[in-house]
Amino acid sequence: MAVSGSTVTTSRSKKDDSSTPRLRVEAGEEDATPKLEVKEHDFFWTYTEEPHRTRRMAIIKAHPEVTKLCGPEPLTKYVVLFVVSLQILCAYLLRDTPFFSWKFFLTAYIIGATANQNLFLAIHEISHNLAFKSAAANRIIAVFANLPIGIPYSASFRPYHLTHHKSLGVDGLDTDLPTAFEAVFLDSIAGKAFFCTFQILFYALRPMMVYKVPFTGIHFFNIAVQVLFDIALVKFASGKALGYLIFSSFLAGSLHPCAGHFIAEHYVFERQPLKAKDPASMLPVPETFSYYGPLNWFTYNVGLHNEHHDFPAVPWTRLPQLNQIAKEFYDELPRHESWIYVIWQFVMDKEVGMTCRVKRKEGGRKVGAWTQQEIQA
Repeated sequence: MAVSGSTVTTSRSKKDDSSTPRLRVEAGEEDATPKLEVKEHDFFWTYTEEPHRTRRMAIIKAHPEVTKLCGPEPLTKYVVLFVVSLQILCAYLLRDTPFFSWKFFLTAYIIGATANQNLFLAIHEISHNLAFKSAAANRIIAVFANLPIGIPYSASFRPYHLTHHKSLGVDGLDTDLPTAFEAVFLDSIAGKAFFCTFQILFYALRPMMVYKVPFTGIHFFNIAVQVLFDIALVKFASGKALGYLIFSSFLAGSLHPCAGHFIAEHYVFERQPLKAKDPASMLPVPETFSYYGPLNWFTYNVGLHNEHHDFPAVPWTRLPQLNQIAKEFYDELPRHESWIYVIWQFVMDKEVGMTCRVKRKEGGRKVGAWTQQEIQA
């Protein structure tokens, strides 16, 4: 999968084993001396603001009707209820099935991982208050959606994710960015394969290593409800039933087709010059990438990621409509054609790695948890 529509103008010689990217020298410019370079194990540093606010303002100016797309989607709660029920049913039916069996593994990979990835993204959707008008109702349904995941995380996810939106690419705030440790020790084929296999653990643990959010009542509620559910599942079904749910969560964030969205959303799949600018146009390098394929059907249209970052208050069911209304803003943006190939290319392509992310030193802000000012964020 190539990223189409990109303004990338950097390349590395296929015969050159050096890990230092080179700028392409066009015909007739053999004597040209590149003035920009990328340092190994360094990210793409930029001093421009994140692009989504600027594009949002431009789209609203050109198509003011897009603001009518904002607001909760009633369908979300029914999808959550169905998927939670499906996972509990599968867990109960597998209560006596050996963990080391094809029946257990295939059910967990095909049904369980897909369902739990769907619930991850339901919680993502709900974190923007897009299931109900009431903030409290959104917090409660997020805890309910968390049940088949097996480990409480919905309360902590929200402030970290909203900070990701408010502070895209900001070093020390955006916990979606790999740390410097990951950049150095995982920037190899073996390291990237390890990262893709265990990326759910990185996304779970990395935020707490960057900064801690306030521990509030909703966190206690999330933990208490999850622990009571896990205990009840073990008591009335078995430990294997709970193991199925937790294993499904692991697979959902591992080498699974739907897990490709984690990498596809913000990793830049071509080496770029210093300061994250194209040397020909001096335009900022794109840092968010969309995917318009069929896996969006299982993942709340999270593939429409430029659209989501441009308008976080537009729910999943209306993101395609947003794309159609503002087609001239989205048609030429780089995109991915396959999440499966995203994982393959990320691991195998030496041009792509942990440092292929746009970073900025300043901007943005932290978004806390369960404060009156941020309930409506």
